[in-house]
Amino acid sequence: MKVKGNSEGWSLEDSLEELGQLVRTADAEVVGTITQRLSSPTQFYLGKGKLEELASLKKEWEYDVAIFNDELSPTQQQNLEDSLKVKVIDRTALILDVFARRAQTRDGRLQVELAQHEYLLPRLAGQWSHLERLGGGIGTRGPGETQLETDRRIIRDKIHRLKDQLESVRTHRALYRQNRKRRGIPVVSLVGYTNAGKSTLLNILTHAKVLAEDKLFATLDPITRRLVFPGGGEAILTDTVGFIHKLPHTLVAAFRATLEELGEADLLLHIVDVTHRNAPEQSRVVEEILGDLGLRGKPQVLVLNKIDLVASKDEDLEEGPIKSCVEEFRDGRESVALVSAAKGWGLDRLLMMIQENLALKVGNRSRSAS
Repeated sequence: MKVKGNSEGWSLEDSLEELGQLVRTADAEVVGTITQRLSSPTQFYLGKGKLEELASLKKEWEYDVAIFNDELSPTQQQNLEDSLKVKVIDRTALILDVFARRAQTRDGRLQVELAQHEYLLPRLAGQWSHLERLGGGIGTRGPGETQLETDRRIIRDKIHRLKDQLESVRTHRALYRQNRKRRGIPVVSLVGYTNAGKSTLLNILTHAKVLAEDKLFATLDPITRRLVFPGGGEAILTDTVGFIHKLPHTLVAAFRATLEELGEADLLLHIVDVTHRNAPEQSRVVEEILGDLGLRGKPQVLVLNKIDLVASKDEDLEEGPIKSCVEEFRDGRESVALVSAAKGWGLDRLLMMIQENLALKVGNRSRSAS
């Protein structure tokens, strides 16, 4: 079940299609979709008529969860559950669920758990509202409030402990980055929209065996591998969590320890699935998140991936329909690489561009030092 409000620049169909992908990634089935355009959400998120329509479809669709494509306020979520008599979750909760399934390392699980607890804390009140309907007075309202405050204290304590543990993670990673700097090995970080092919590119450039699936957030935990250039020299290649439209702020904050790796990188490789019909929008989402992280001015190579699906062979990468596609994405960028990570096309040129950018970075450092 999906309900959509404001598309925020994305087409309604495309935004709902992505939500459907998230639903299926969470091992649920989409049985129906209902949409509504409102100038502003109500206390039920939906208008009265649309809410009644959604409730009337319950028997026909046999849904037991309603998933909304925006973040709901705690009041909206509780009002909807009271009206629909089913579990109600929003896009943020859905993404958190997918992240929880994907996290494999201790660090990744800590970061997801922190985001989940910070999301849950303001929503606890609804868990105890049923006690207030028992008639009030002695034995009802007081214990309800006491239990609510107890749960809030438990969650706040848990959040505090998780932040302490993640601070240790940040300290450890900072020391690791300092050691890399002392060794003089440049760092290249992969960034991009989820499912753009970052893991596949990491595998073919470093001969790694990282899980690469055609799924949203198939790889969640940060991965670091050694990249050796054909003509000599090496760099550290890191892969971080993929981005997505309406990425929850709680996740961005919780994954600070991971995303700080991007800030220490000498060069970013921004991977774009050039075949996706929303590729320009996805690219803008990544750029906006990088801007929010203060990384907009970081040296970058734009890597247009999966060009084997739009070009017939390696030699045609600079010609034909792909040429106009490159111009659409270039937007003043000097460094744009065309590759097929799956087929190994364009990798020599990409490696050359990486080396050129790293050499320029080293040159700038040398001039600054002098």
